[in-house]
Amino acid sequence: MIFVRSAFSPRQEFPLIPSGRLRVLVDAPWFTKVITAVILVNAVTLGAETSPELMASYGDVLHLVDRLALTVFVVELALRFGACGRDFFRDPWNWFDTIVVGVTLLPASGMFSVLRALRVLRVLRLVSVVPSMRRVVSALLTALPGMASITALLALVLYVSSVIATKLFSGVAPGYFGDLGDSLFTLFQVMTGEAWSEVARHVMAEKPFAWIFFVGYLAVTTFTVLNLFIAVAVSAMQTQMAEEHAEHDREEMAATMEILTEVRRLREDVEALRSKA
Repeated sequence: MIFVRSAFSPRQEFPLIPSGRLRVLVDAPWFTKVITAVILVNAVTLGAETSPELMASYGDVLHLVDRLALTVFVVELALRFGACGRDFFRDPWNWFDTIVVGVTLLPASGMFSVLRALRVLRVLRLVSVVPSMRRVVSALLTALPGMASITALLALVLYVSSVIATKLFSGVAPGYFGDLGDSLFTLFQVMTGEAWSEVARHVMAEKPFAWIFFVGYLAVTTFTVLNLFIAVAVSAMQTQMAEEHAEHDREEMAATMEILTEVRRLREDVEALRSKA
């Protein structure tokens, strides 16, 4: 139970809402659905504010809805903090929500006028509210070390290929491979599959065997290294799902053992009563 001491009488205490009831409130499915609905409505209003026509007709209404949504988010964080206490800061998602809402509370005038555009970050709170999105983001964060290694490998391949392309094709296609910077940008574009055939055909008009370089580069980067990102992300998702299932199984096992313990105690009590009778 949470108490507040009166300023008029230091010995008198008035009970507030118990933290247990707050925890039940913030964990209720309907509460999560309400917050999700507010986030979606706020996302629509933030998008509508980018339209001059809508702002001219409904600007006051849009600003009012935006303020109401911000008020709801602040109240929600206060309720969650009251329900969890110090444990509130042990959850990284609570830090995420606090930072996102806190940024939008900063003054949006003068040198901080750029922060007004950051109000759209409140839409990202949908990630922390929807469990499936949380699992995806958590899996991506888990996969970051593996992705960093793949990124380093991709950067190395891109750099080596750019040096080779500059030496081979700078004379026939200076617009694409005139120097190392141009080659890096062109090969990055080729790696994404954007108009790579146009680049290749332009070079092949002067050097017919240039297709060997482009096909080999695409095979190494687009078809091999980039697919490793997907493999690492999928592996992280599978690992996280396996851990969640294992945690769920442990919780069910603990609940089952607790029930069996209670049944065993009841049986012992019944046997004790029978022996006395």
